[in-house]
Amino acid sequence: MKEYQTITEISGPLVFVETDEPIGYDEIVEIETGDGQTRRGQVLDSTSDNVAIQTFEGTGGIDRDSSVRFLGETMKMPVTEDLLGRVLDGSGNPIDDGPEIVPDERRDIVGEAINPYAREYPEEFIQTGISAIDGMNTLVRGQKLPIFSGSGLPHNDLALQIARQATVPEEEGEGEDSEFAVIFGAMGITAEEANEFMDDFERTGALERSVVFMNLADDPAVERTVTPRLALTTAEYLAFDKGYHVLVILTDMTNYCEALREIGAAREEVPGRRGYPGYMYTDLASLYERAGRIKGMEGSVTQIPILTMPSDDITHPIPDLTGYITEGQILVDRDLNSQGIQPPVNVLPSLSRLMDDGIGEGLTRADHGGVSDQLYAAYAEGEDLRDLVNIVGREALSERDNKYLDFADRFEEEFVQQGYDTNRDIEETLSIGWELLSTLPREELNRVDEGQIDQYYLDDAVEATAD
Repeated sequence: MKEYQTITEISGPLVFVETDEPIGYDEIVEIETGDGQTRRGQVLDSTSDNVAIQTFEGTGGIDRDSSVRFLGETMKMPVTEDLLGRVLDGSGNPIDDGPEIVPDERRDIVGEAINPYAREYPEEFIQTGISAIDGMNTLVRGQKLPIFSGSGLPHNDLALQIARQATVPEEEGEGEDSEFAVIFGAMGITAEEANEFMDDFERTGALERSVVFMNLADDPAVERTVTPRLALTTAEYLAFDKGYHVLVILTDMTNYCEALREIGAAREEVPGRRGYPGYMYTDLASLYERAGRIKGMEGSVTQIPILTMPSDDITHPIPDLTGYITEGQILVDRDLNSQGIQPPVNVLPSLSRLMDDGIGEGLTRADHGGVSDQLYAAYAEGEDLRDLVNIVGREALSERDNKYLDFADRFEEEFVQQGYDTNRDIEETLSIGWELLSTLPREELNRVDEGQIDQYYLDDAVEATAD
């Protein structure tokens, strides 16, 4: 372990050091300041005689007289099953006044890419208890399904609801639900948001099956580049070593990308779109692609990254690149939120590309796919008619069109609207779907099998609507 006192420059979160030998990329560094404090950092760039170090605790107090020690190893996460129920900071240190963590092992936070040949195709349903997701944009084990939101929207409430309620329902032949764990990684959130998260976790008992990583807004931005990797390393250990089905919730990926931009600016890199680094796509993929299942292993890692779209712009680089890598998106809508819909999920632009593989007979219910398609079609038609009403007035529409307008209103008020404390199983969600579809004439239901219409269609719903 060599020690240097050859700091040549300090720029933002970066420290540049002259060396007399090559230093390994991502190697962990300790910097001792003149007043005896020790700061940790990581090698960001390395040449034969110069090294760029990103510091996790900021560069305040570091000067040219500070000493730099290269530890000869990359950053590792101490992993153990006892992490469940613990709260850690963004660097993986306990902040819950609990005992010291005694790890089973220490794992490199960069992780190992899952061999594509070893991947198991995601196809088991995860029940979130939220009708707009379970019924219309179903989440399956091993999937990465982001939530696209905007500033001031209640995506944190939605994230907490998913963390509380998500389960893997028992399959036929299994005696009980599989073990389920939640890894919650918060990046750049305020102290007020952190308190809300912790109050909810403790009040509902969700903390017992969770591991929480907290990087606050006043913590160093560089730490945000480490937090999701610590969370995913913990998730991989619980999933592939201990057999848990792990749901990883990462919020807010926009803060993570802003940290990448800050580091890129300090390194004077040539910027890409809107000033973000040109390698941001690759960097995000290195996180998102750590979700999945592995053949022959019981556990799985499912990801729900949450990002706030700047100016609600879905073409912004962060949601744009995220959409390329992940398998769909859940869109939190500002208009629905202003109407008081909770959670304000707009199902029309939302999408789960793996939904069809995780629903149906033997998984949820045989009619699930047909009900979802029919609800989509009917709600989309109602939305189109709302635009027409603004031009010609409701009196100019036919009786059929008015039924679709009523359907769109009821769909938002009864199916999407459920509050943040209501946990609906898939049977209840589908039952509500059929109640709504039964307000339309039978001949309009062209996306559901005749046998399913005979079984689930409620004739008295049409009569009640007519009255």
